[in-house]
Amino acid sequence: VDLELDLLDFVVDWFREAVGIPLEKKYNSVLFGGLIGSLFSLLQFLSSPVTGALSDRHGRRPLLILTTLGLMSSYAVWAVSRSFSMFLLFRVIGGICKGNVSLCTAIVADLPCPKARNRGMAMIGVAFSLGFTVGPLLGAYFAISSKTAGTVFYHTPAVLALAFSAADLLFIWLVLPETLTKDVKASSSGCGDSWDLLSPVALFHFSAVTRTEEPPSEERMQRLRVLGLVYFSYLFLFSGLEFTLSFLTHQRFHFTSMQQGKMFFFIGVIMALIQGGYARRIKPGHHIRAVRAILTLIPAFILIGLAMNVTMLYVGLALYSFAAAVVVPCLSTLVSDHGSASQKGTVMGILRSLGALARALGPVVSSSVYWIVGAQACFLVTSAAFVVPLALLSKARPLKVD
Repeated sequence: VDLELDLLDFVVDWFREAVGIPLEKKYNSVLFGGLIGSLFSLLQFLSSPVTGALSDRHGRRPLLILTTLGLMSSYAVWAVSRSFSMFLLFRVIGGICKGNVSLCTAIVADLPCPKARNRGMAMIGVAFSLGFTVGPLLGAYFAISSKTAGTVFYHTPAVLALAFSAADLLFIWLVLPETLTKDVKASSSGCGDSWDLLSPVALFHFSAVTRTEEPPSEERMQRLRVLGLVYFSYLFLFSGLEFTLSFLTHQRFHFTSMQQGKMFFFIGVIMALIQGGYARRIKPGHHIRAVRAILTLIPAFILIGLAMNVTMLYVGLALYSFAAAVVVPCLSTLVSDHGSASQKGTVMGILRSLGALARALGPVVSSSVYWIVGAQACFLVTSAAFVVPLALLSKARPLKVD
């Protein structure tokens, strides 16, 4: 018997009873997946700043190769898993190595041209959207096929993920150049004070960015901290409601796993189109305006929360997709303007860390509110709460040209 599985089952059962979630297999599966997802996000929260700081010292390419090898090993562990303990080990290794996402944004942040940085951040967003489009459908397909095959830990998707990671490694090794020059690497402080990379308070203050011979001005640091708070509060609210979508569509519209996969396919297609067509063409200096797309989430989640038919649901999802496509790439571009050339990895790593913490906490809070006060109240209250990141954003004044 797996003690880890028993422990997680106990936590899921305790949480389900505490907030009044019906005893139903579908809900238990969502909660169980959410708990493992929160563990994954917490590990990213810890690893992303450290990975980013190390890349400032040793270069983006070596760290990207190392984290990709780590991901490959995690998928290999998953593929041979015959117990839940082994499966959980895969999630732990994968979470630690997921700092490669912050490395990708750091590589884009290294680009000297603002327009190129903007296009790069948008293309990272397109890649996420394509994954968001295909991933849920593949997941639903494998979930259904595994029942007929009698497999437990889904061997086929593990092998597929391993193959994709191997292709990534080959591309990095053969094609990707190092974007951090030797003179910049030599002046980098590396990991600096480890506490600045691990303490939540220090991360929200971006303290590690000030540990340099020529720290940024107080004006720039204040703006960076505000943008970090906007990023965290936005993702805290967004990821929470995103998680409860599975509850709402199953409870109100009786969506199957495949129907939910099609719903996320719809979201992903719209996001990819907007990021490829609009987000990457946003002119430098206009990103603050674009981030105000958060405003569209208020009517989006009101429509979703009040939806009594699938058409109304999908209208809300279309608005939701627009904001999801624009906000994070634009915030990433704004944050990438901060810090010296030798600190881009640290800056982007801390930003990703704050996002991971938001994604770990948001679903827990939102699902609690959903089942305690009901779906409509949850979506209406949370949609109104998006005024918080909007209010914070109003404090992020445009930077003066140095």
